[in-house]
Amino acid sequence: MKKTIITIIIIILIAGIFTALGFAFPIYAPMLPLLFIMFVIDGYLFNSVRHTIFGLRSFWKYLAFVLYWLPVILLLGCIIAGAFVPFIEWNIPVRTILPGLIFVFFVFKILPFLFLLIADIARIFSFGIRSYLHSGTRFHEVERVKWLPLTGWVTGTLFLLLLLIGMFFWNYDFQVRKQEIILPELPASFEGLTIVQISDIHLGGWARKAELSRAVDLVNAQHPDIIFFTGDMANYTTLDVLPFEKILANLKAPDGIFTILGNHDYGAYVKWPSEEAKAQDMKDLERFYQRLGWILLLNEHSILRRGNDSIVILGVQNWGKAYRFQKLGDIPAARKGVEDMKVQLLLSHDPSFWDSIICHKYRNIDVTFSGHTHAFQFGIECCGIRWSPAQYLYDQWAGLYAKPVPGSHPQYIYVNRGLGSLGYPGRIGELPEITVFTLRRR
Repeated sequence: MKKTIITIIIIILIAGIFTALGFAFPIYAPMLPLLFIMFVIDGYLFNSVRHTIFGLRSFWKYLAFVLYWLPVILLLGCIIAGAFVPFIEWNIPVRTILPGLIFVFFVFKILPFLFLLIADIARIFSFGIRSYLHSGTRFHEVERVKWLPLTGWVTGTLFLLLLLIGMFFWNYDFQVRKQEIILPELPASFEGLTIVQISDIHLGGWARKAELSRAVDLVNAQHPDIIFFTGDMANYTTLDVLPFEKILANLKAPDGIFTILGNHDYGAYVKWPSEEAKAQDMKDLERFYQRLGWILLLNEHSILRRGNDSIVILGVQNWGKAYRFQKLGDIPAARKGVEDMKVQLLLSHDPSFWDSIICHKYRNIDVTFSGHTHAFQFGIECCGIRWSPAQYLYDQWAGLYAKPVPGSHPQYIYVNRGLGSLGYPGRIGELPEITVFTLRRR
């Protein structure tokens, strides 16, 4: 009874602390309930190992205690530091690696927590059965099944190692994927046209400039006629992209580099002092693309000509099915004057636009190039198995998809897995992608 009262008091105190943090740092208030839940999970798990930790010799005891609570300490430190120096102004490697490590160590504890919870639920059922059969049985007389918590710690540790490998080895393991697309109405002079697509660079989370240079060299090595970039150059603001301008200026394609905006490029994830400041940020991003010589398509099109032949490249602003995303994509505006052209290639950041609108109303758009999903940066595509958590959010989440069009060739969408990362600065299974398309007539 005494332990229960102490536990309740501690939970009330913690809730009070988090409520105070919410008043002191209102910008972080939406995060605090999740942080509170994570703290409770941490406390519940710590209670199961505290006897082991406090049974160690002095140095190892204090070291184990600090290491266990370090993610919480660092997270609270980040919240407090962010109140004085806005997170978006932090050094990019610091604001990428530090939250990444906090995330990794919190995720690592989820498996031991789940196994411990199962063990305690089994303990409660066992206590209930014993109490029914033998009155006077006390709860402390019923022990946990010891192998369940141990299994949780072992599997959690293995998952931790996997997450760390994903951060430090696979995050920049660029994969060049090649894809042929057959378009029977492709003009003869465009036979063999080579397009390289990259997407979701997320420069606000790019910790190593040298790796971006390597990605640029890898793109140029494909000798593309055209380069498509399908949105999310930034994480938060245009300040994210400016330090990388010289590197991106090295991308070369004789027929042009075409780009659109992704949901992160609109500055929607930052609290702006005014609408004017937000609008200025958008102008700064447009000027950034102008300096690079890239063609930014905002519900617009560009006609690519070779002799008497031509194809059209359409680019729309972001349109996402989920309520929190912009719905600015305007196909009629982008196609104005070119509605009947034989070959139409569309750049649209979010694949849900294709699934929700394009396939139903615009059957003569031949190929849509999208990104956005990152394939969740986690999944498996091997030995006939194709799975990622992304598939529970998007019907088209990675690779090439086709829908039949009566009396014509199929309508295609390709969803690029992204070049950068967001949130978790790593990749497991779904590696960063550079896609090389070759257009064929047959």
